[in-house]
Amino acid sequence: MWLIDSSIGRKLIMSITGTFLVLFLLFHSCMNIVVIISPTAYNAICAFLGANWYAVAGTSVLASGFVIHILYALFLTYQNKRARGAERYAVSKTQKGVDWSSQNMFVLGTVIFGFLALHMYNFWFKMQFAELTGIHTGAYDPSKGAEYVKDLFSNWIYCAVYIVWLSALWFHLTHGVWSALQTAGLNNKTWLPRVKVISNIISTIVVLMFMAIPVYYLISNCSCC
Repeated sequence: MWLIDSSIGRKLIMSITGTFLVLFLLFHSCMNIVVIISPTAYNAICAFLGANWYAVAGTSVLASGFVIHILYALFLTYQNKRARGAERYAVSKTQKGVDWSSQNMFVLGTVIFGFLALHMYNFWFKMQFAELTGIHTGAYDPSKGAEYVKDLFSNWIYCAVYIVWLSALWFHLTHGVWSALQTAGLNNKTWLPRVKVISNIISTIVVLMFMAIPVYYLISNCSCC
């Protein structure tokens, strides 16, 4: 099959499914940053999106694309290792002109997936899933999302974990967005430098919006001590 057998087809699938990840993160970063601007507005957003069918449908579509992105990355990694055979154990030098992130996309993706699972448990499972099913874990009230976020990030360990995760996410996105745009055809001498700048800007904005939340609560907790 062309999409699986050819390198262009494989890159196309990774680019399209990776776009779902970028849109998912962009949407949630814009929503989550509100929690430190106005807790009341954040609670209103959570109430508006929490149990509505269109929010669930939209999230499901974006999440499905992300899941396919992960599974296909695992499949490609397995294919590459199988094709290389014993050569994969040979010592290889770092290629000149190749970014570190581009050579470690799978490692970065694994780190991101692990922390994303934690993030989904803390926020999706305990917030949206609880509101959809009425099954509340512990004493948490889904209608008080801002209060829950504040309580969660009162633990400096969680703040540190999220900052490490977001750092890995930045490296993954800077190469991923650039690669997706390049696969889409923006790879000539004029557009290639612009594509790299665009990917860096998008990735940095998304990560900074996410990172602002644990940093804000970490500083707030330190100032209260």
